[in-house]
Amino acid sequence: MHCFSFDIETIPDVEFGRRMWGLEDLPDEEVATAMTFMRQQQTGNDFLPLHQHRVVAISVALRTGDSFKVWSLGDEESGEAEIVGRFFDGIERYAPDLVSWNGSGFDLPVLHYRALRHGVQAPRYWEVGDADREYRWNNYLGRFHWRHVDLMDVLSGYQHRGRASLDQTAVLLGFPGKIGMSGDKVWETWLAGGIREIRDYCETDVLNTWLIYLRFELMRGNLDAEGLEREFALVRETLAGMNSPHLDEFLDAWPEAR
Repeated sequence: MHCFSFDIETIPDVEFGRRMWGLEDLPDEEVATAMTFMRQQQTGNDFLPLHQHRVVAISVALRTGDSFKVWSLGDEESGEAEIVGRFFDGIERYAPDLVSWNGSGFDLPVLHYRALRHGVQAPRYWEVGDADREYRWNNYLGRFHWRHVDLMDVLSGYQHRGRASLDQTAVLLGFPGKIGMSGDKVWETWLAGGIREIRDYCETDVLNTWLIYLRFELMRGNLDAEGLEREFALVRETLAGMNSPHLDEFLDAWPEAR
């Protein structure tokens, strides 16, 4: 079995903002400010609609066979079309189970719009049983199916009032949670040229999500206590061998890792 834990980071789609509202003469920062101001005026909240987000990072943790791996798709110079294409290529290649935190409410709808924008094909992802009967009752699009587990959705019992943040849930379970950055800092970090920091942050979010998923699998009975410790050990060994400062910091913040 292949299992992907994934997360995306986004910024305002200022190209869309310029075309939509005739803001061609404004720099990126001012276009984004105008977009969020209009949203605030309309709804009382400055969080942009999902179709107005541009993807700048996608990170994945892959558990397959005897191995575990975490990385960000493409490189620091990769454009949105490439990294979105790589994500759906991974689904085409591995047909993995997907694990996310709020993936149903944010990450996947954003990826739908961006794939549509760039002409990215994703037949396996959109399969619902027409060509492969196995997907009829267990596909990526069904909210109550297991091919994509949105942990925030599942753990809240699909109730808005039951939702918790990734950060607080990770800390609740003894995992590191957010380290030195949060989603609301991605835009300012992007403007400062900090794509590496954004990718590093996205990878630690993926790791928190994966560790919560392992505890969920224990609760479901798909892992026993020994199996859980083996999975934790695999994650620790993998991260320690990658010699990456942000992953070492993650390990340092996870007491059981030392």
